[in-house]
Amino acid sequence: MNNINSLEELRHTTKVYRGETKYDAIVLDAQLRQSLVTIRSLGRRGRRVAAVEISSMTENAPYVPAFSSRWCQRAYIAPTYEHNATPFRQYLKQLLDRNPTQVLISSSDGTLDVMREQRKELEQRVRLALAREEALRVVVNKAHTLEIAEQLGIGIPRSVQLGAANEVAEAIKIIGLPAVVKPVESWLWRNGNGEKQQKENGIRLICQLATTRDEACRAVEELTSTGSAVLFQQFLEGRREAISFLYARGEMYAKFAQWAKRTQPPLGGMSVYRQSIALPYDSGAQAERLVREIDLEGYSEVEFRRDRDGKPYLMEINPRLSASVEIAVRAGIDFPYMLYQWANEEKIDRVKGYKVGGWMRFLSGDLLTTVQSIKQQGRPGVIPPAQAIGEFLTAFAIPASYDYFDMNDLVPAYKATLNFAHSMFQKITGKT
Repeated sequence: MNNINSLEELRHTTKVYRGETKYDAIVLDAQLRQSLVTIRSLGRRGRRVAAVEISSMTENAPYVPAFSSRWCQRAYIAPTYEHNATPFRQYLKQLLDRNPTQVLISSSDGTLDVMREQRKELEQRVRLALAREEALRVVVNKAHTLEIAEQLGIGIPRSVQLGAANEVAEAIKIIGLPAVVKPVESWLWRNGNGEKQQKENGIRLICQLATTRDEACRAVEELTSTGSAVLFQQFLEGRREAISFLYARGEMYAKFAQWAKRTQPPLGGMSVYRQSIALPYDSGAQAERLVREIDLEGYSEVEFRRDRDGKPYLMEINPRLSASVEIAVRAGIDFPYMLYQWANEEKIDRVKGYKVGGWMRFLSGDLLTTVQSIKQQGRPGVIPPAQAIGEFLTAFAIPASYDYFDMNDLVPAYKATLNFAHSMFQKITGKT
């Protein structure tokens, strides 16, 4: 896509444009569930909110649920940053110049990194819902995060860092199999030769499960070919918990805990069926100690896995709004609004408690998880097909809230359903 060099080009690349507008917040990554939650949270309180999505995300999911929310004032389609970030950077700066905005909020690793890269320029135009750079450098790097956690006496999985596939054999001797192969950083900027460069070509990296030496070699080779180092890590298949915080200026304004009964993919990804729980005495205290040590202000989600004996092990920290944040909102902690208050230098609401025991379900993601459990039967951490189908069906009998669905804002759920139908049609027919 060509660079955006003028306001005239900006005008033609936005989905909705009605001249200059002042916003209380612009929310990036509009296709994501947490962005819709943010728009609803701010909109209900009378804040003027716009949403931005990049063009490449609308190719496979043409309907952007957040755009159709009653509280979304404007919808913008920006050029992608995944292959060349320069057009997106220019677009974002011009959008903010054209539309004075109080706070800019990111919901993905990609836009968070773009914001970090042009932080000084953006902060001349808008307040960023972004922790300090010193803290972000720690939490986006899993190796650094685990190192600090270990110094604090927090349990971490056995791990070795690898730079090439020829190191796998030695790693297996130390860690064993099955193992999880994780990129040290989930978002990487590189050039066409796979070498790191100055923030121009972005790629999102995901972890992979290896049950054999061949699988491990392929996973390590694939990830290191991008220029990323990887962690070869102990496989844990116990309960997955996440502890969320709103922390600022040395004070903890809210704490929340949830566990994921099912994730998509089944090994461990985004939670698709989750429940609010009381703060665990062990992982809850450890997560808070870690956030305070790093001085990670704003919203964060600290993820743990338990082993067979119930001991928690730190997985990673997300320093941005997480996909599962709506369950906290439904339980009584409005993290998106509190994040806005912090970024806008307002008085932050202090929340001391929340509703425990509430279920929340991402239905299309849960369906995909069930299908993947059938296809991946016999793999570590994947329940048998009959159990997967049974749990999927019996969940309908348990009272739960559903992602996207809000009685006061119904159209986004309809748009999300259309996206799912479109995706299924593509997979069945092979059409794009």
